[in-house]
Amino acid sequence: MGSYSFPARRGLVTTCLVALAAGGAVAVGGCGSGGSGSSAGPAPGGTQPANLAAAVNSGRITVAGTGTVTGTPNQLLLSMGVQVNGASVGSALASANDAVSRVTAALRGDGVAAAAIQTSGLAIWPNYANGSQVPQGYGASESIAVTLGNLKDAGTQINDAVHAGGNATTVSGVSLNLTDDSGLLAAARSRAVTDAETKAAQYAKALGQPLGPVVSITDQPASQPVLPFAAASSAAKGSVPVSPGTQQVSVSVTVVFAV
Repeated sequence: MGSYSFPARRGLVTTCLVALAAGGAVAVGGCGSGGSGSSAGPAPGGTQPANLAAAVNSGRITVAGTGTVTGTPNQLLLSMGVQVNGASVGSALASANDAVSRVTAALRGDGVAAAAIQTSGLAIWPNYANGSQVPQGYGASESIAVTLGNLKDAGTQINDAVHAGGNATTVSGVSLNLTDDSGLLAAARSRAVTDAETKAAQYAKALGQPLGPVVSITDQPASQPVLPFAAASSAAKGSVPVSPGTQQVSVSVTVVFAV
């Protein structure tokens, strides 16, 4: 009786495909290897070898999805203060105290809560003239940060505060903010996932593979820029124009799908 033997084949079965597209990156890969001494021939009945089946079934598509929604700011952040000069440190500080007190009183009178007004800076410095080493006087400044929660009244509140401080008033910045963006973030996340699914389905179709379930998803930090608002250094009597405009909230996700 004759005996037959099938020589063992050593090899590495590797299937890797990488496709790059402008809308995102996709990586489809499957790798399988036959160990030393394992049979590489077809299984009885024409069944696909297990190691090759595993290689085909381990493909992945990785895509990035982005969702952006737009909301209307409802809060104004005001940075302002006063700056004065005096013959002495004491007189300069007293003048600054008096001016910032008038500004604060005007804001409080216009309905701004005490908790919304915060001292943010204090400085005193000597003033020199003509290269003299002896101070000719002193300057003092005091700054406050104010949160204005009603944009309809914000223009009048700013205007009244500026006039209360008189020529000592300084305005260093104004920005607009969204206080509650939870609903916008939820909508942005939903759009980001939909965007990722759409891209993955397109890649899978182009590769002739059915799109499988989600393997993993990574959420990137949300982007919510604070919109600047340019305020004039002085304002006519009345109300400072305030235009809230719109503000975008964006979410990016990275999703891995099986194929």
